[in-house]
Amino acid sequence: MSEKIRLELDLLDQRITTLSELGDLTGELVATASRLAERLPMLGTAPPAVHLAMRLREAAGSSGLAGEVEATEREVREYGKMLAGAKRKYQEHEEQSADDLHATGGPEGGAGSQGRPS
Repeated sequence: MSEKIRLELDLLDQRITTLSELGDLTGELVATASRLAERLPMLGTAPPAVHLAMRLREAAGSSGLAGEVEATEREVREYGKMLAGAKRKYQEHEEQSADDLHATGGPEGGAGSQGRPS
């Protein structure tokens, strides 16, 4: 016996909206991390301080924090698109199933609606 799966499209829409908002917020975080990476921390001019400042700048840059957050943003947006695509395919399948049932005189058309005249 197989279990029936019921898809709540309203809840799915909420998840897609939330993912979109999360992508936007993550994009803002990328911009902030990038601005941070552009600044050279004011740690002084002694060689150890300059070296530390450069390492901090690298850690915040495209290969560090900004890069990680940007990759996360990309993944969140891709997942949101995938979820929206799955919803769209589900709806297309449901519409096709309804059309097929209607064409064969299924539950919506009633038994015998396309039958032979008596």
